[in-house]
Amino acid sequence: GYVPQTPSVLFDLSVADNIRAFERAARVAERTLEERAESVELAARLDVRARELSGGERRRLELLRALIADPRVLVCDEPLTGIDPVAAGRVAAILRARADAGMAIVLADHRIVETLAVCDRALFLVDGTIELDETPERFADHPLVRRRYLG
Repeated sequence: GYVPQTPSVLFDLSVADNIRAFERAARVAERTLEERAESVELAARLDVRARELSGGERRRLELLRALIADPRVLVCDEPLTGIDPVAAGRVAAILRARADAGMAIVLADHRIVETLAVCDRALFLVDGTIELDETPERFADHPLVRRRYLG
C-alpha cells in the first residue's frame, strides 16, 4: 500500500463513497463501511464530503485507502506532515497498531517524535546514503542525528 505526501482522496465524494471507490479499485470484497471507517476513527464522518474533512481526518482516510487491500507492506511518504499534533498522534497510533500486527511499514517523515513511536528501526539518510541504522530509543540521542538534524 502507499500513502503519498500529496492529498489523494476524492474530494467531491463522501467518505463512504471514497471507501467504496477504493474497494472497487483494489478489487477487494466490500466490508461494512462502518467497520472500515471505524478502523481509522471515521465512522461518524461517512456522509461528509472529503473536502470538508480536517487535515487529520483526510490523512486517516488516505491511510484507510492504502490499507483496504490489506497489504503486507505499507509505504508512507510524510503521513504526519501538515496535520496538528493530536491528529499526528492518532495516525501514528494506527500505524503502530498495524506494525504490531505484522505489517511492514516504511515511513519517511520529519516529525521525529511521532515517527520514532511507530518505528522498530530508524535510518538516517544523508544524500541518499544510509549513515545510521539504529533503534528508536538510541536514534534521537545519536551525535550524527543531533548534529545534522536536531541542531
